[in-house]
Amino acid sequence: MKQIKLETPKSGSQLVLDTLKELGVDTIFGYPGGAVLPLYDAIYDYAGIQHILARHEQGATHEAEGYAKSSGKLGVALVTSGPGATNAITGIADANADSVPMLVFTGQVATPGIGKDAFQEADIIGVTMPITKYNYQIRETQDIPRVITEAVHIATTGRPGPVVIDLPKDIAAQEVDYINDTTIDLPSYHPTVEPNAKQLKKIVELLAKKKRPLILAGGGVNYSDGNLALIQFAEKYQIPVVSSLLGLGAMPVENPLFLGMGGMHGSYAANMALAETDYLINFGSRFDDRLASNPALFLKDATVAHIDIDPAEIGKIVKTDLPVVGDAKRALEILLKVEAPTTDFSKWFNQVQDNAQKAPYSYEPEPNFNKPQEVIKLIGDLTNGDAIIVTDVGQHQMWAAQWYPYKSNRQLITSGGLGTMGFGIPAAIGAKLANPDKEVIVFVGDGGFQMTNQELAILNGYHISIKVVLFNNHSLGMVRQWQEKFYEERRSQSVFDLEPDFQLLAEAYGLKHDKFLNPKTIAEDLKVITEDVPMVLEVGISREEQVYPMVPAGWHNDEMLGVKFNA
Repeated sequence: MKQIKLETPKSGSQLVLDTLKELGVDTIFGYPGGAVLPLYDAIYDYAGIQHILARHEQGATHEAEGYAKSSGKLGVALVTSGPGATNAITGIADANADSVPMLVFTGQVATPGIGKDAFQEADIIGVTMPITKYNYQIRETQDIPRVITEAVHIATTGRPGPVVIDLPKDIAAQEVDYINDTTIDLPSYHPTVEPNAKQLKKIVELLAKKKRPLILAGGGVNYSDGNLALIQFAEKYQIPVVSSLLGLGAMPVENPLFLGMGGMHGSYAANMALAETDYLINFGSRFDDRLASNPALFLKDATVAHIDIDPAEIGKIVKTDLPVVGDAKRALEILLKVEAPTTDFSKWFNQVQDNAQKAPYSYEPEPNFNKPQEVIKLIGDLTNGDAIIVTDVGQHQMWAAQWYPYKSNRQLITSGGLGTMGFGIPAAIGAKLANPDKEVIVFVGDGGFQMTNQELAILNGYHISIKVVLFNNHSLGMVRQWQEKFYEERRSQSVFDLEPDFQLLAEAYGLKHDKFLNPKTIAEDLKVITEDVPMVLEVGISREEQVYPMVPAGWHNDEMLGVKFNA
């Protein structure tokens, strides 16, 4: 391998920081420990990269995720060996499930101690192999720039994902006067970005033979920044659009072609369209089980075209008639150039619009409790639909998906594939740091709030003005809902009879805070959210509140519970 002479000797830690800076990284989320002390010593007076001191390694990884999901840039986390690395596992697995470009450095014991059960040693390469796109353990200091350059390339190209670099302490401390060539040479890694134009032409030509076409917009549209091209394509042929959870924002909610999110808690119009379509064009959705609850029945009588950057996802769950491997945005740009006969889908459009009018999302006001749906709708009005919305996981996540008026991609930051409670607060911190000029609202339940609220400690220190809206129903709402529906109302361990005073907790962190219990004043109360300071707003809601519509697991998309039809 070609070697490059350095002008002056550098330590492994200096090489890490220099390489990251050269590759455009300006923010790292991390937590120090013994195995990464050489790297943290180098960070002490290093210019050009901001280090955010998390309060837990899981928090650091979710912060990196929020940073990456909201900006499209690489998220970077740094943790120590052993328990530091294992604490980061949840964030790594979450990033892998949702295709998040992330680089995680894990400290490791010095190379002579590896494999000998040294203090704070863990086989992080073995542990993370199933939940990363790739991982490395560096054994030569000279290899640090090459490995980091490769890792960033792998994490950010093709289907994005997390890459772990395990860095032994002695490798980080050693000084070298030369490095190995950093030219990327990965013969077995050549992701297909450019889609097959002939296959795409077939997709358009088939429209002339179909009566009820439907577009499914997945996370791949948002990640590829293909949302504007998607809107143009849908409007060109007047094809209705349904999204997955991670596809929300690919088409503005107010666009008449958009039917809402499909799947378990999707809209009536979206799920009926999925049940009735004769031709589905899927851009960047992996047909997960929250969308396709019963794959044997899902799209059984429809022709399916699937465009995806990851060939492994095509045909994995749903039989595909027209497979296309490639970038969603690039595919849409090519599709827009294909000339095809004008086809009249007005009858189908009227049908799906009738469904949208017949059974929109709805809720019944209550005199004694705030309605979470109304709270989210009011915040949508107060923020003009322009805020970055971050959620934790549970009922509030689905209400946020249903009721906020999303306009663009990278606007909803949520844990989709792994469904990680505790994601919300740290992810909002990362999103705000990546987008300092945008309003960032995080919706969280009292369960998830108690998992990672320690990250609130960094808000004032770094001037991170996120707004935490804490829905408190004194329970694990989604777990409780399933128990009530499918387990004879046996609420086993899903109710919090004892909880801390969240107002005093916010006070302890030095944050502006308030608690809203009166539904008659909630519209006025929420106006405080427009102030440019970090805050915790606790909103009391009923323990009986449910998320509807609901497609139970294993049911077909048109078998929805809790649908309310207009009179």
